[in-house]
Amino acid sequence: MYFELKENKPHGTKDDPFSIYHIKNGGRSFQIPVHWHDELEIIYVKSGFLTVSISGENYIGTPGDAFVVSPGNLHFMGSQIGTVDYFTFLFPVEYISFCINDMLDDKLLKPLKNGHLMIGPRIKDTARELCEQLVETYMAKNKKIESEITAQIKTKRILLQFILEMWEKGLVIENDKSGRNTVEKEMISYIQQNFKEKISLKEFGEQFHLSEKYISRYFKEHFHITLSQYITHLRLEYAKQLLQDTDTPVTEIAMQSGYQNVSYFIRIFKKTYGVSPLKYKKISQVHGWNRV
Repeated sequence: MYFELKENKPHGTKDDPFSIYHIKNGGRSFQIPVHWHDELEIIYVKSGFLTVSISGENYIGTPGDAFVVSPGNLHFMGSQIGTVDYFTFLFPVEYISFCINDMLDDKLLKPLKNGHLMIGPRIKDTARELCEQLVETYMAKNKKIESEITAQIKTKRILLQFILEMWEKGLVIENDKSGRNTVEKEMISYIQQNFKEKISLKEFGEQFHLSEKYISRYFKEHFHITLSQYITHLRLEYAKQLLQDTDTPVTEIAMQSGYQNVSYFIRIFKKTYGVSPLKYKKISQVHGWNRV
């Protein structure tokens, strides 16, 4: 299973800022580590059971359920059971704006973007049909059944209908979580900026005024993943991006990603993604992933 964690780079493109990711996993447990972004995200569970955490609140999604991650909210998802099929839809709130300062922009869309308003995270199966329509439209565009402009018009219509239904059902609420997760966000930002270097528990503790003994427990309690696991995830995702987008040799990529031991890098990369770094590089070149 490949999933691009892209909080450090924009989702979508200039021509089409709407992004959709399909994550289908079976046979083993997994977790997409904690992250956040400026886009609004809809998580739709097609089948299986998905654990979702949004701003510190934990939920279990069942088939047909959907969750909303408002801009800036920390969140992560995963499955202990290991079998789940779900989609995530991400788009900047401006994507469905009409670029004029009307009441819709001033009273709803801008407050959603800046965090004064939010959509209640758990919306259960109220958006099931709309989520299915988003998937169908995306697939039709990919298969060239519909033009990109036609697909974009339909996508915006569906998303506006989604916002309308959330509004009419009273699920658009004042955001009482806007001041939360400040320390957690600072921690994640610090790690993202320094993961290519060695981050010691002592150094991390001093940065956030925590004892070395408490750091690991704090991180595990808040993010359901250990500090070392999160650093490993960032390093491997960074290495995967370099393998995909550059002609840099594997040895140098290992070093740039924070691994001084190249053999260890190759071993952990293969264990995580099922292929060696070199094979992944060759596959990405064949499929043109760096041009996507």
